Amino acid sequence: MRILVISQYFWPENFRINDLVSGFCALDHEVTILTGYPNYPSGKVFPEFKLNPSTFAKFESANVVRVPVISRGKGVLMLAMNYASFVVSALALGAWNLRGQKFDVIFVFEPSPITVGLPAIFLSHIKSAPLAFWVLDLWPETLKAIGVINSQYILKIISCLVSFIYNRCDLILAQSKSFIPQIRKYCRKEIKVEYFPSWSDAKFDFVNVELAKEVPTVDGIFSIMFSGNIGDAQDFPAILDAAEVIKDKNRIRWLIVGEGRASEWVRSEVIRRGLEHCFLIIGSYPLDRMPSFYKHADALLVSLKAESTFAMTIPGKLQSYLAAGIPVLAMLNGEGAEIIRRSGAGISVPAGDGFALATAIKQMANMNIEERLKMGRAGLTISEEEFNRGALISKLLLWLNELCVVESRHQERFK
Repeated sequence: MRILVISQYFWPENFRINDLVSGFCALDHEVTILTGYPNYPSGKVFPEFKLNPSTFAKFESANVVRVPVISRGKGVLMLAMNYASFVVSALALGAWNLRGQKFDVIFVFEPSPITVGLPAIFLSHIKSAPLAFWVLDLWPETLKAIGVINSQYILKIISCLVSFIYNRCDLILAQSKSFIPQIRKYCRKEIKVEYFPSWSDAKFDFVNVELAKEVPTVDGIFSIMFSGNIGDAQDFPAILDAAEVIKDKNRIRWLIVGEGRASEWVRSEVIRRGLEHCFLIIGSYPLDRMPSFYKHADALLVSLKAESTFAMTIPGKLQSYLAAGIPVLAMLNGEGAEIIRRSGAGISVPAGDGFALATAIKQMANMNIEERLKMGRAGLTISEEEFNRGALISKLLLWLNELCVVESRHQERFK
């Protein structure tokens, strides 16, 4: 198949779309990616890209078409400008740069914003190609949940935008089963909506990987690692509440590997709360370095705020945590928490309950090695059974191929 992937984010930014494109390429599909200049999560265009953009024009066998965007920077206004600039650039420059190229199907990666669907709809129309849309973030629900937009009038306008985009898709993929009824609220019943979860975006070979030198090795320490985006959704106030409860437990250490819009706030709060002795905020590192950090961890922490929208979400990092075979500490509600409970891969406590998280940490830290190894093995089992990368990509390609067949029949009918 000739597949056009549209995503505001792409390599060298760390997103699961990189791994999906790699999977397409490995199966000899002809892939083109329309994306923006890399600037996530720092908010500034990557220096290595600015130095030599041409080195980022090819990803494995895929061609990468990049359009300029206003960098995310800091603050809601800059973020809105970043979103809008990709839409304008992709509509104008993207369509121009892709002129004359034919595609069998268009695939959209939407962790946020929903507006990535606008250039996709336009290109789907001019290229006469069916459109598949992978929803990893629910709009407008997420915007309301993290307090970015509270105006009911603006939220209603965004709801109309969501409906406009969904109703022009041929296939919508939901990252969790709970997303499906929410998506259906915005689209016609004949629109096909399927469950399509994420998988681990890292490969773990702890036998051959060395420990990350950025983390001091200390005997007798129970290390809790959080990796990924540090933002409002991850509820760091509750995480820090838990850390305060157990800050006198000298054998417990917190490792934070990542960056995000709340990074500076977290750093200042660690100092204000007197947690410097047990917190190590390491910053963001490339995906291929992550196993070296995971190797330091006795438990992996995943958290989301106590909002109904987030209860429907399976955090993307959860699949990587399960595949690492390390016990999971979860402070979240809904579908993600249920996966941990039924698999036995860790301990889950209610979202927003820092005291319960502190209790769970003490419980896990007091377990013997075999008990924790059992949790890790349970994570590996459910990872292989429900979030197997190869099986999921094969299922996706089957759906995309079906879209191509339907579109081909449609075009033949109107010749």
